[in-house]
Amino acid sequence: MIIVLKPKVTKKEIEKLSKALKEKGLSPFLSRGKERTIIGVIGDERKLQEMPLEIFPGVEKVMPILKPYKLVSRDFQKENTVIDFGGRKIGGKRVEIIAGPCSVEDRESLFKTAEAVKAAGCFFLRGGAFKPRTSPYAFQGLGEEGLKLLADAKKEFKMAVVTELMDPRDIEVICRYADVIQIGARNMQNFRLLKEVGMLRKPVLLKRGLANTIKELLMSAEYIASEGNLEIILCERGIRTYETETRNTLDLSAVPVLKKLTHLPVIVDPSHGTGRWDMVDPLAKAAVAVGADGLLIEVHSNPEKALCDGDQSLKPKKFAQLVKELRKVAKAIGRDL
Repeated sequence: MIIVLKPKVTKKEIEKLSKALKEKGLSPFLSRGKERTIIGVIGDERKLQEMPLEIFPGVEKVMPILKPYKLVSRDFQKENTVIDFGGRKIGGKRVEIIAGPCSVEDRESLFKTAEAVKAAGCFFLRGGAFKPRTSPYAFQGLGEEGLKLLADAKKEFKMAVVTELMDPRDIEVICRYADVIQIGARNMQNFRLLKEVGMLRKPVLLKRGLANTIKELLMSAEYIASEGNLEIILCERGIRTYETETRNTLDLSAVPVLKKLTHLPVIVDPSHGTGRWDMVDPLAKAAVAVGADGLLIEVHSNPEKALCDGDQSLKPKKFAQLVKELRKVAKAIGRDL
């Protein structure tokens, strides 16, 4: 349910309405737009029907949200959500790039990669400390030691850190080091994990699952939002199809579809989308062209010796050249990079 408030609604009227909703066991979420202030309400719809909401001072009209995902829909918020990292914003006019190795392996390779990513003009450093691998015998990450190395690189190069969370038991340690918590494709429907990060006040990067629909991705985002955290970044990273030439099939049509359905920022991962470093370049450019708010790109100082996903990682020199070319694409569609 959406409660549209009158243009001159007072703070006191909003507080009175919010209190009444909470007393009914409902959860109100305030959203202030350029022209209108609204309250999105989630909870038992039968309780909503018992409340004559239109009689509350400051209420202009009440509208149902027909989509199953409420808080992340355009119905709830018309303006794009912009997540601010001290001046660098994801979801605004500027296209941001999150780059770095698939997994943190050692200090030397991480610092070389971080230095190259920063030199290319990027602010966000990615790196996995806890790695979900298909084989239990593959490299699983360095754990907290990897997080400490990311923290050192963050301090050295003045970057924001993005790293993956797999287990609710690791929330405390990851929150000590990460600026953005990534929920990987394999955990997109781990609803317990989603509810846990929803209770945090830290941005969440949510990847689309291997074989999940756009609606299912938005429903997973709703799990996070329903706990109070609306700082969610959606990521298209390729889905499993019958095609075998690439690791996954990168669904670039998901970008304009999501931009129409949700106010949340949408980024694209062309590295996992194909599993091939030689295809990252054209697909990254295409992602920017279709309206992505950012890119997630794997970069490694020596991909031939990478312990994880070296086949899809760009070398620093190639990455720097790609960023230069991406700026031209962004400029052509009226954005910055």
